[in-house]
Amino acid sequence: MSKKSTVTVVISAFNEEEKIAECIASVKFADEVIVINNSSTDRTEEIARKNGAIVIKRDNNLMLNVNKNFGFTKAAGDWILNLDADERVTPELVTEIETIINQESAAEGYYIPRKNIIFGKFIEHTGWYPDYQLRLFKNGKGKFAEEHVHEMITVTGETKKLDSPMTHFNYETISQFISKTMFIYAPNEADQLIKNGYKLSWKDCIAFPLKEFLSRFFARQGYKDGFHGLILSFLMSFYHLVVFALIWEKEKFPKFENVNILSETENEFKKSQKEVAFWYTHEKIQNSKNALVKLRHKIKGIF
Repeated sequence: MSKKSTVTVVISAFNEEEKIAECIASVKFADEVIVINNSSTDRTEEIARKNGAIVIKRDNNLMLNVNKNFGFTKAAGDWILNLDADERVTPELVTEIETIINQESAAEGYYIPRKNIIFGKFIEHTGWYPDYQLRLFKNGKGKFAEEHVHEMITVTGETKKLDSPMTHFNYETISQFISKTMFIYAPNEADQLIKNGYKLSWKDCIAFPLKEFLSRFFARQGYKDGFHGLILSFLMSFYHLVVFALIWEKEKFPKFENVNILSETENEFKKSQKEVAFWYTHEKIQNSKNALVKLRHKIKGIF
């Protein structure tokens, strides 16, 4: 009989005294739990040790994935499962992981669907589900590139998807959303766009947020998440406006003096009205079960 595969869970945490215990409790099946304590000033380390984790202290790094990669190098298990303190492994996922890692046909890495709880609600649409995250991989086969805060783990070898989700207690307050997105994610995304060759265009101060809203609320059916979906679509739209503004700042605030702002913005908003009207008609057609109603909306959309 072949030896049973072992699992190390690596958790990176900064001031997570209220969440770290439940996170560790959700992975009791693991052979080893390592908590990278990013210089927390609260009881994170104490609570993690009390709950059986190995704790390694590191300087807090705004490039979050540096310390996560360090944690991977300290893992003794055959497999590594990477988590954040606000994530929980469900019982169904535990069963699936224990089954898959002991199969001879196992891939080198696995994407796990993630249920995001935002402002107290499971967000099933708006781009937040299934939200696959590559978190389970064979030891030595995966790491982060350390270039972008939202990057995925890169795995050497075959990857597959698991069916059972983990739960992510994502943004709990508006201030938390603003703090993370505006002061951590937005500057990083602005830098990445510049690095990838983005050329500043004043029209993008309208295009960036509009495209994001249409993508979230319509294309990814945020309206099916109710008022939560509407607010989240607007918040993500604002986030992309901030990304544009940060790029504008990095370019030393060009004035675009050759642009007639009044008339040009009028033209851009007229275009946006057509896009919004298209999406409303499109979703009404998709959601209607009555063939005559579908036809009426199609005709209305044409004319």
